[in-house]
Amino acid sequence: MTRLICVALMLLLALPAVAAAESGEDYAVDLSGFKDGVVNARVSVHDPSIIEVDGRFYIFGSHMTAAVSDNLRGWTNIANGYRPDNKVWGNLFEEGLHVFDYAGSRDSLIPTDDGGTHVWAPDVIFNPVTGQYMMYYCTSSTFNASNLCLAVSDRIEGPYEWQACLICSGFDRDNLAGSNVLETVDEKTARRRYLTLAGSYNYKEWPNAIDPAVFFDADDRLWMVYGSWSGGIFLLELDPATGLVIHPEADEANGVDPYFGRHLMGGNHQSMEGPYILRDAEAGYYYLFVSYGSLSSHGGYQIRVFRAESPEGPYTDMNGEKPNEKGGHSLFGLKLSGNYNLPSVRRPYMATGHNSALIGSDGKRYLCFHTRYDDGTEAHQPIVKQYALNAEGWPCLLPYATRGEEITAADLSAEALTGRWYVINQGTDISDEIARPFILYLRGDGTVGGESVSGSWSVEEDTVYLRLTLDGTEYSGVACRMQDDGGTPVLVFSAVGNNESVWGVKYEE
Repeated sequence: MTRLICVALMLLLALPAVAAAESGEDYAVDLSGFKDGVVNARVSVHDPSIIEVDGRFYIFGSHMTAAVSDNLRGWTNIANGYRPDNKVWGNLFEEGLHVFDYAGSRDSLIPTDDGGTHVWAPDVIFNPVTGQYMMYYCTSSTFNASNLCLAVSDRIEGPYEWQACLICSGFDRDNLAGSNVLETVDEKTARRRYLTLAGSYNYKEWPNAIDPAVFFDADDRLWMVYGSWSGGIFLLELDPATGLVIHPEADEANGVDPYFGRHLMGGNHQSMEGPYILRDAEAGYYYLFVSYGSLSSHGGYQIRVFRAESPEGPYTDMNGEKPNEKGGHSLFGLKLSGNYNLPSVRRPYMATGHNSALIGSDGKRYLCFHTRYDDGTEAHQPIVKQYALNAEGWPCLLPYATRGEEITAADLSAEALTGRWYVINQGTDISDEIARPFILYLRGDGTVGGESVSGSWSVEEDTVYLRLTLDGTEYSGVACRMQDDGGTPVLVFSAVGNNESVWGVKYEE
């Protein structure tokens, strides 16, 4: 059953790219209905990884796609799928390359489930040691047979030249030698550690080698976080001089494997993927973002965040905890975004997930992810929102796509915040339920009232920090002015507590 579900999701995720490859045209995704609403992205980039170069913003996504923007709202394609003339990835299908030796196409050691080509979830970073841009991505054949790859370029827009296979997953006793695992451990050890007694890959304990994301730590050490469902999220150190993996010494007591690296969280094939670690020097934390749920519109896809003081963890949520392999992971991790509706939204946002993060040259913090809509289709587009850290250093995602708003205390007062608000609570569920607004009044006496809700609120003088108590749960967040999806000026707040995100929107008379 798991294999059938995986095949269906692979086909679902691949549909726009296949259409582009066959037509030879830009993505044939109808976004006309989003004009002057939503974000006007005009591109369809799945699993977007964002990077800023010389004041321009680039996103790289699954199916060999990429786009560029000057304002984080309108995007222009610079790469469009599995085409020999792809100017960013170059011709990965060129004779003599070894990109698909193990996984990702019909010619690979492990054939793909659907007979197609799977190049997924790239991440691009500039390496000051080599003076090059490094792209990490994966080729994948089944729900756990995958291969992490490295490519490099002198230019952000490529072409990127494939360099090496880094990590393989999903091998069994018949194709163990076809992976590169035996370059790190001997065959006896590999069979004992990574295979079941039946000789298949022990995917519930070990990772699916996809969704890489790369970052430098405070000591200029280079790291790669990766993983999707299967055995959870893992971390490996990389050599800045080459971009290749530095395999660690085995340390089973601390969850360190000599081939796959350090286990950070998850396992037992729980829904957890798309890891992304951002070092925030000002905050003093490393933030680990992951996505829960299934990627389809009604799969409950959503963004969670944990943090740690070290790149190697431990990463914990607002309650000082993290999920384990036993299940019940919906209770762990601060939920930043799921399915929701808000005033001015033409179609509820669905399956908001697989994010990357960026602290821009303007000092602002951005979250980039793809979103679907409650419109009966699986069409998707990238969206970028600004987020701020609350007084305790936890991310608070603003309700609407960024338009260059400033999160500042200027003209922000208790008097301005008093009044009638549309509020949603993202909760912590993993489902297709849509968080819909209810009416909440922030009263001048510091109490709140509304639809069967009671509590209190306050704003710290001359700051953006807002505190809110609703039915006994305390939320800490920020307030600011921005524009809704239709461009109307609004007051908003975003506050978090007990791993929940609460957003508010107020229209001023």
